[in-house]
This record gives sequence, structure tokens and C-alpha cells, in this order.
Amino acid sequence: MLDNLLELVKQYAGDAIINNPAIPNERNDEAIETATSSIFDGLKNAASNGNITDVVGMFNGGSNVATSDITQNIQGNFISNLMQKFGLDANTASGIASSLIPIVLSKLVHKTNDANDNSFDLQSIISKVTGGNFDLQSIIGQFTGNQNNNTNSSSNGGGILDSLKGMFGK
Repeated sequence: MLDNLLELVKQYAGDAIINNPAIPNERNDEAIETATSSIFDGLKNAASNGNITDVVGMFNGGSNVATSDITQNIQGNFISNLMQKFGLDANTASGIASSLIPIVLSKLVHKTNDANDNSFDLQSIISKVTGGNFDLQSIIGQFTGNQNNNTNSSSNGGGILDSLKGMFGK
């Protein structure tokens, strides 16, 4: 998954990184890797902070990717990383982040939902960002009401929140 994400970032890094005079050419790969890790870490942090429903919702079309809180947080972290690693000012770093991160995340969501593209799948992404096995279908079923073999319905205090609490040991 990370290799595919790196390739996706490379594919869209043209004007934001590769053709950007603020990023020295010899550091383009480092900037691309920084964007990739910012995206992965942002998804991972969202999941570990109890926002797995937001992550799943983003991938299932439940939110506008460009304006989602997850995207905004990823952009913020990427801006900080660009400023720290490359000595960029806030405006330059913000311009790079806002021209790259929403596009890459939108393409990631699109590829994940494209039945003809197997480079990404939601189960693998969620499994990676949660650090282990995660039964995505049961969580999605709780959103849609298709709670196959689930005895903890949200009407009796269980459901998605209990599943998420159990996953994170809370």
C-alpha cells in the first residue's frame, strides 16, 4: 500500500514539488516521501484518535475529500514538515500542500472505489492505518443497517462505537 501511495504522490507532484523552485531538485524525492508519510500518518492518526468513522466515511463518499477535517489535518502536518525539513515559509509550504494533498487524497479515494483498479482497497488501507486486522465490513454494515450476525446493535448501546472502542482498547 505504501509503495502504491508513493507512486500516486509522484504522479501528482509535478507543479507542487518537481517543478517548484522552492524545492531543490536534489530533494524532490525527499519532498515526495514527506508528502507520502504525511498522508499515511494523517490517516493513521485519525484512526488511532477514534476518527475511524471519518476515515471510512471519506473513502465511502461520505465527505468532500478536499474540505474534510482529515485532509486539513494532513495538509497542516505536511506544511509543518515542509517548513521544518526544507526551511520554507508558511505561505510557500501552504501553497505546496494545498495543491498536492487534496488531489492525491481524491485520487486515492477514487482508485479505492474503482472496481477496475486494484492498486488500493479500503480493507487494506484501514488495516494498515489501524495497525492490524480490522473487519471493515462489519463497521460498514453498522452504518448501513446490514449488521450480519452482530448482536450488539446500536439500539442496545453497542454497535459501531463499541466495535471501535474494542479495537483501540478503550
